[in-house]
Amino acid sequence: MEDKQIVELYWQRDQSAVERTQEKYGAYCLAIARRIVPEAAEEALNDALLGAWNAMPPHRPAELSTFLGKLTRRAALKIRRSANAEKRGGDSVAIALEELDECLPGGVDPAGALEGKELAALLNAFLRTLKPAERRAFVLRYWYLEPISDVARQLGWGENRVKSLLYRLRKRLAARLDAYEKEESL
Repeated sequence: MEDKQIVELYWQRDQSAVERTQEKYGAYCLAIARRIVPEAAEEALNDALLGAWNAMPPHRPAELSTFLGKLTRRAALKIRRSANAEKRGGDSVAIALEELDECLPGGVDPAGALEGKELAALLNAFLRTLKPAERRAFVLRYWYLEPISDVARQLGWGENRVKSLLYRLRKRLAARLDAYEKEESL
């Protein structure tokens, strides 16, 4: 079934929309959720499907897969934050977001700031300037929230090389966001 047809089922409030979505994108959404909350991936998927049901209408996503991926990631992060509320110190999600925090101007909370369309556009523009391996490392670490060791393994690099690359990329991103902020304040 085509994405437009699935979206139309949501707009008609047809419950088969959820079934069709799960058939077509269930594995994709579970893959995203498993990287963030392996123990609660099914719960994150269910929360994402509920989010899709509640968002359509009035929202009509241009790209259903991207929309579902974003809902799944958001649901998985929420589950992760809730599960780790007591023990934030060793949480790899919190650590990854803290790494990004140094790039964001004005002490913006990265978990909330990444939802902004303006910041998303800036991040996408930044990612387009990166070499494929750099982009993959950045996305694995800061979108999928993979531990450094997993990023290194997936790229076939040493952990120190990944840490160094991510440090340089964060500095470049911080400079870019700082320049944008200064430009906007003029």
